[in-house]
Amino acid sequence: MRVLVADKFEETGLDGLRSLGCEVYYEPGLEGESLGWRLRDTGAEVLVVRSTRVTSVEMDQGKSLSLIVRAGAGFNTIDVAGASARAISVSNCPGKNAVAVAELAWGLILALDRRIPDQTADLRAGLWNKAEYGKARGLAGRTLGIAGFGAIGREVAARGLAFGMKVVAWSASLTAERAAEGGVERVATLSDLAARSDVVSVHLALTKETRGLLGGAFFDAMRPGALFVNTSRGETVNAGALKAAISTKGIRAGLDVFDREPPGGAGAFEDEVGRMPGVVGTHHVGASTEQAQNAIAGEVVRIVAAYKSTGEVPNAVNLCERSPARWLLTVRHRDRVGVLAHVFGALREAGINVQKTENVVFDGAEAASARIQLDSEPTRATLTRISEGCRDILFITLNPL
Repeated sequence: MRVLVADKFEETGLDGLRSLGCEVYYEPGLEGESLGWRLRDTGAEVLVVRSTRVTSVEMDQGKSLSLIVRAGAGFNTIDVAGASARAISVSNCPGKNAVAVAELAWGLILALDRRIPDQTADLRAGLWNKAEYGKARGLAGRTLGIAGFGAIGREVAARGLAFGMKVVAWSASLTAERAAEGGVERVATLSDLAARSDVVSVHLALTKETRGLLGGAFFDAMRPGALFVNTSRGETVNAGALKAAISTKGIRAGLDVFDREPPGGAGAFEDEVGRMPGVVGTHHVGASTEQAQNAIAGEVVRIVAAYKSTGEVPNAVNLCERSPARWLLTVRHRDRVGVLAHVFGALREAGINVQKTENVVFDGAEAASARIQLDSEPTRATLTRISEGCRDILFITLNPL
């Protein structure tokens, strides 16, 4: 199996891929046309990326490409719809960077509460101002609000509880029971979260539903002088609304992600919010710890190993959530050449589409059972043709799904 790694990747991960017998092309820095050319020239079946954008244009160059693995949690840099239309699986590594991102979120919270960057800047400028900086509010007993209660959100919550804070959380799928398991209280809306929190930490995946989700109504509901931290994706926040909240409500922000980030690892930084007074920023490095990257590399190897040995894709993000299949045809048969071809031929002539199939072979390899999900109901004539048209068919059943 040929694997193209188009971003920086841990040596342990490269060694792990090679140990699977994969032919590994390690070429960090590929993007756009160069990525498409290398997909074509290497005949790669698997593409591993971190921040590199993968569009349908590059996919069309990689005729052999069947799996894209995002070495991280978010996958908004990959054209998932384009991959689905080309029968290319997309997988990610959720939760492997959760601790690293949570640690940075807490670094930003503490930096804001104690104004650590401002204090450091004054010291470097030769200024001592204990009177100015001895006014921190402190965190114990205050309320931490978490927007998005996945793996990262849960890690942030655990640290908030350790600091003696009350923790409330919101996500679209969060139940009161699941919140209670994490030691937090579920709130009904994002506005409720904003209104109740002294500190808000954002951990939302970027989707069409969450793009710009935190806008004017959210920041209007926030308490004056509250702290706002975002280590998820800059596009989840309406930059204009955040800018206004910083200017008019004294909101202080700790940001690892921005609406306008330079492409690649270095470049001019032009995001207006990131350069405002009252904003503490880092360079989209939440997941960039040695521990996190080793964990992600191990997960990439696990995904490729499963795909190589079984064809299954762990953590696939673009499988059909609800299959159009409405009927289940079970065919018990002798394990002989041509049996399934006979079944599929009869279904094809009847104009019935197969949505999913699984063929289980029993001990001794004499017989097997095929479970075939269909989009429409076969007629009695079609079923008769299947059962009587091949002597190796033992029995068939049809049931609605």
